Amino acid sequence: MTEDAPLTIQRIAIFPLPGAVLFPGLHLPLHIFEPRYRAMVQEVLARDRQIGMIQPRVLAGEEDREPPALYDIGCIGKIVDIEALDDGRFNLVLEGTARFRVRRELDVTTPFRQVEAEIAPEREDAAVLSGIERASLEREAKRFAERQGYVVDWNAVGQLDDATLVNGIAQVAPFDAAAKQALLEAASIDARAELVVQMMQFFGRFDGDDGRATLQ
Repeated sequence: MTEDAPLTIQRIAIFPLPGAVLFPGLHLPLHIFEPRYRAMVQEVLARDRQIGMIQPRVLAGEEDREPPALYDIGCIGKIVDIEALDDGRFNLVLEGTARFRVRRELDVTTPFRQVEAEIAPEREDAAVLSGIERASLEREAKRFAERQGYVVDWNAVGQLDDATLVNGIAQVAPFDAAAKQALLEAASIDARAELVVQMMQFFGRFDGDDGRATLQ
């Protein structure tokens, strides 16, 4: 978490969805269909419109643990758009607001899990890259996009602030869930930028004779 930022202790309803990693400032669309998470949406709409997105964690020797363990770090998402369907399902969009660290899981009667968490808002002065760091990030992003066959509006990318660019790459790039979790846990934007450059170099390398990028 960001150093020297004032901590807030808060109860958070969590959605431990494998593979779904949300970053501050980014959006995540979700389709809610399980009864327990329908109940969660209904409660948070009446409370604070906030859901904690966090990765379930498989521990050695506890592969069948239920409910699964959790990673320590997640990201709070605020519901900024929602569509209630006739059959009780929801389509919604979360906007990442801040990372959180789980202090403890709460003993609750709700069908969905809740935790007590520490929330430290990201400091604006800690979300700036040096010119060299920014140039290195954009250069590697262009190489990675070309290798993956992505079409990118680089003029628009150049207008993004450092935090949005770094977090945007971290969320949308086809890294595996463990890699994205490591990026989310990076303590600062410059540390996350350095790590995302390393991951683009690793995940985007070519392997074999077919010229395809590999995640191996």
